[in-house]
Amino acid sequence: MREIALHLLDIAENSVAAQSRNISIEVLENLQGNRLSVSVTDDGRGMDKQTAERVLDPFYTTRTTRKVGLGIPLLKLAAEMTGGGLSLATEPGKGTKIEASFQHDHIDRMPLGDLSLTFLTLLVSYPGIHWEFAYHIVDQNGISHDFDFDDVELKTVLGDMSMTEPQILKFVRGMLEEGVEALAMQTVN
Repeated sequence: MREIALHLLDIAENSVAAQSRNISIEVLENLQGNRLSVSVTDDGRGMDKQTAERVLDPFYTTRTTRKVGLGIPLLKLAAEMTGGGLSLATEPGKGTKIEASFQHDHIDRMPLGDLSLTFLTLLVSYPGIHWEFAYHIVDQNGISHDFDFDDVELKTVLGDMSMTEPQILKFVRGMLEEGVEALAMQTVN
């Protein structure tokens, strides 16, 4: 994977497979501190200690569609190559949190990618999940700019209407794109 957003998508799909009902994705670009952190937190099955250790092994996967599980090990490697790292906190029956951090301006840091498309893909693909997306940028002056999205209000307003209806899809995509783009524009010096 060549973008951090695609890693977030992969990890979030793992959370769905772990029977999570609530999944939170957070992205923090700290320009003042020269750090980029991303995390996915869920309330799924969680893992025992042995499974959590094996998840970092590229030759281990619980999926039946392929024999390797490269997503998390590759993200860990990408983070470590930029002076960052990856942490995994999990407890059986309580859920999992995976967090990766990167040196923001490192030449080898992969691009963030299209966050709004990643959020939209998850929202539309898994409508039964409660999704929370948070994107924060701390600018060079230490001022935080935030875009937070919680799908509860949107799903309440939509009621039984499908999010894949063309007009609804267009509206939700626009809302996510505008939120992410507006945040980036606020931090341009």
